[in-house]
Amino acid sequence: MNLEMLTSTLDFFSPFCAFERPDHSPRLTNSSLAQLEILCKQLYESTDTTTRLQAEKALVEFTNSPDCLSKCQLLLERGSSSYSQLLAATCLSKLVSRTSNPLPLEQRIDIRNYVLNYLATRPKLAAFVTQALIQLYARITKLGWFDCQKEDYVFRNVIADVTRFLQDSVEHCIIGVTILSQLTNEINQADTTHPLTKHRKIASSFRDSSLFDIFTLSCNLLKQASGKNLNLNDESQHGLLMQLLKLAHNCLNFDFIGTSTDESSDDLCTVQIPTSWRSAFLDSSTLQLFFDLYHSIPPSLSPLVLSCLVQIASVRRSLFNNAERAKFLSHLVDGVKRILENPQSLSDPNNYHEFCRLLARLKSNYQLGELVKVENYPEVIRLIANFTVTSLQHWEFAPNSVHYLLSLWQRLAASVPYVKATEPHLLETYTPEVTKAYITSRLESIHIILRDGLEDPLDDTGLVQQQLDQLSTIGRCEYEKTCALLVQLFDQSAQSYQELLQSTNSSAMDIAVQEGRLTWLHRRAGRHGWRACLSGAAVDELDRLAPGPGGNEKLELAMLSFFEQFRKIYIGDQVQKSSKLYRRLSEVLGLNDETMVLSVFIGKIITNLNSVRKLVKLSAVQFMLNNHTSEHFSFLGVNNQSNLSEMRCRTTFYTALGRLLMVDLGEDEDQFEQFMLPLTAAFEAVAQMFSTNTFNEQEAKRTLVGLVRDLRGIAFAFNAKTSFMMLFDWIYPTYMPILQRAIELWYHVPACTTPVLKLMAELVHNRSQRLQFDVSSPNGILLFRETSKMITTYGNRILTLGEVPKDQVYALKLKGVSICFSMLKAVLSGNYVPSIGCASDYPKLSQSYYSLLEVLTQGHMTFIASLEPHVIMYILSSISEGLTALDTMVCTGCCSSLDHIVTYLFKQLSRSTKKRAAPIGQESDRFLHIMQQHPEMIQQMLSTVLNIIIFEDCRNQWSMSRPLLGLILLNEKYFADLRNSIVNSQPPEKQQAMHLCFENLMEGIERNLLTKNRDRFTQNLSVFRREVNDSMKNSTYGVNSNDMMS
Repeated sequence: MNLEMLTSTLDFFSPFCAFERPDHSPRLTNSSLAQLEILCKQLYESTDTTTRLQAEKALVEFTNSPDCLSKCQLLLERGSSSYSQLLAATCLSKLVSRTSNPLPLEQRIDIRNYVLNYLATRPKLAAFVTQALIQLYARITKLGWFDCQKEDYVFRNVIADVTRFLQDSVEHCIIGVTILSQLTNEINQADTTHPLTKHRKIASSFRDSSLFDIFTLSCNLLKQASGKNLNLNDESQHGLLMQLLKLAHNCLNFDFIGTSTDESSDDLCTVQIPTSWRSAFLDSSTLQLFFDLYHSIPPSLSPLVLSCLVQIASVRRSLFNNAERAKFLSHLVDGVKRILENPQSLSDPNNYHEFCRLLARLKSNYQLGELVKVENYPEVIRLIANFTVTSLQHWEFAPNSVHYLLSLWQRLAASVPYVKATEPHLLETYTPEVTKAYITSRLESIHIILRDGLEDPLDDTGLVQQQLDQLSTIGRCEYEKTCALLVQLFDQSAQSYQELLQSTNSSAMDIAVQEGRLTWLHRRAGRHGWRACLSGAAVDELDRLAPGPGGNEKLELAMLSFFEQFRKIYIGDQVQKSSKLYRRLSEVLGLNDETMVLSVFIGKIITNLNSVRKLVKLSAVQFMLNNHTSEHFSFLGVNNQSNLSEMRCRTTFYTALGRLLMVDLGEDEDQFEQFMLPLTAAFEAVAQMFSTNTFNEQEAKRTLVGLVRDLRGIAFAFNAKTSFMMLFDWIYPTYMPILQRAIELWYHVPACTTPVLKLMAELVHNRSQRLQFDVSSPNGILLFRETSKMITTYGNRILTLGEVPKDQVYALKLKGVSICFSMLKAVLSGNYVPSIGCASDYPKLSQSYYSLLEVLTQGHMTFIASLEPHVIMYILSSISEGLTALDTMVCTGCCSSLDHIVTYLFKQLSRSTKKRAAPIGQESDRFLHIMQQHPEMIQQMLSTVLNIIIFEDCRNQWSMSRPLLGLILLNEKYFADLRNSIVNSQPPEKQQAMHLCFENLMEGIERNLLTKNRDRFTQNLSVFRREVNDSMKNSTYGVNSNDMMS
């Protein structure tokens, strides 16, 4: 059937028009067509990489060819391969989406009509071809939503476009529904190639004009489908129902108010249904429709139904009044009850997950006081509790869904103190059951996980912490029952563990199971308070049974986590020392106050760090400060079997030691020297190695890397000037050459250079103003010189590496370069390098100077214009410098001064160009001459102001806007070049959006500096800044602000 015959059979579509005019339509020969189809098949089917790449290259040339549009039309008409049809549809989507050189309106209308025609006459295309064509239709419709032809919005008749599809065969119905579903989804998604404001305008217009009609249509069609005995074993009828459910879900999932809700915050989502939709939700048949569908369709489709119910359950509370909300909630709870009474379909993981989400929404969107007033609440809460317990007991089934169940119970338990209703909430009955089910199921799972080698949930620390936080709230609803359960389980596990360790024939599996149980209980107790573990067995387990180095790492981490939680709650200045807790601690453990408790914690930490206790007469802290050597802490030794990267823990260790040392260090240089003796010995050892021609390079590397990691920890801890100066005097100048030598030798070994560079970056970081040298001290300049030397040494050395494999370029080059950048930033911004005095060094002087300048430029420009040229240039340069000042008062004053100067200059230029201009004074004439001789000064300030507005956190945007208009009008050609530079520096797909931003900036702006014109420009600038920021947010590369300043 030829094209003319196809068109004549479809009188409900607009007449077909060719994409291109006949005189521009190239011939697509049979051989060319065949070659294209072969290339498409190679691209999508070939397993040979070379063949596929060659085909891709050839097809890219096809898509970029100037006659691609007409060739796509011919390819759709004459192509026999599904892959060639897909290529044509994809190319057309690219063409209609481009922002530069967009297609004319008439061509886009022709393509839209042709696509509808094509789909209507070929309802049994390959699924991916149909999807691509529907995507093309949706894209054309969205981008042309505001396009008019003879006062008619030609792309808005979407329901009319698909009506005939819906009145034809099942295949046609599927296409029609898919068109509406894809269009809704397309309009709901922001397009990064177009401004966000345009997207929101289109989405809002679509929401107000079409979305409710589409949702109503989907519900009506679903009602018709549910009223018929559909044969869901038939693939086409099954597909139609699935597309209808997707359409309803897309409507309910629409971003109604432009919030762009993050999917990760699923449990906090509220559906902002428009008020005009009230009738659909006040009618209980809408809610009932989806519950009836859930029970009547197969499990493969019911997850979509539950997803719709999740959205319906989340409609904003303000859509109803109190009586309407209560009625709606009653119907919702009845539907949930019916599902719980017939849970067969919940064995499907997808159904189970969506139903858990639905349960969570019951409390996230409704108050406990409202839930308890529902007629069947006692029965429903019982069913939910049983469902939760069963779910927790089957921990291996859909573990990602447990979050929603715990979220429901957490919110219910947290609401108990605020319930004012007289009806019983019954949570005191069911929350202990939920808590017990969670704890016991996790303990019982340990043996199965170890036996079968399954993934350990404890490895996902984020998930475990989240669930335990939720459970801690649930457990507090009946705190005594939870504590009793934990104490009982803790005693049993501790006793069993003790017996296994004392037995000679215990299996490793049994010991591992008990360690796993104790790990879970420690994690749980840490989230629930100390009271759960105050028993004799717990004390024994804490002190005697805890494994030392080489023991169970997860149990060690759990115990440390437990200590940390206890410290947060019960140790500190705000804690009541006479609390019941410390009385109980005294009775059971003999720990009378927080000092004794902290001693236990420190002892445990020392046990972990030290293979043999050395604490005989010295306290734990003093022992660490006086004995931080490999003899007592084995991980500080040089182990030839270990990897260099494994020494990272030493930085943390020495940070802790440094902070402890600082407590009583003061100005005691002897104590500091004593503490540094092990590090001094290490430096001397490295220096000795470097002094010989032959030395053990691996030993030298390990010694140096460990040493610089230790020093970095100390430097990080020493925030006070006194202590940091001790460290600086110790390392400079004696040991700095050793660091420089290490960079020269091992520049190609990142495991060595990275720790050295990081140490240097820490030493030059003026944190808490610790690097404050005396005025007469050269140390600031010397430190800067050493830093420069290290950066240049490292930079010159890595340039000799030549080409580096792509997968190694970051490790070998870029990581070190990034540290050098941080180092350079720190040394330049540290303010410890003496510089030539200037006003900006003295804030009070700066404020006085710029305030005077503001007054002079405001009312005495004639005087300023009479000054010597070098004085005028100095004033302008100081204003240019002040525009970037951190002091907002200074910056604002500079903007005002610049505005007065620019306004004066603009007025004088305007007068000089008028035919009947009044004579210009000698001073003004000279001022104009100076500005014409040095245009770069004004241009530089234009770049500076625009750069601040676009790229920086501009706190005085209004002040910046006032001189900017004058600067633009005085330098229109320079501004045009600057604008083009910014636009061209954007990714190709964002250039049109950036160009439009600049067009909108100057829209309606006249060539004058009248107040009305200035105010309009200020308003335009606010919109400009917001749109530019939105446009650049998702850009992989943006404007280089330095290019603007050059």
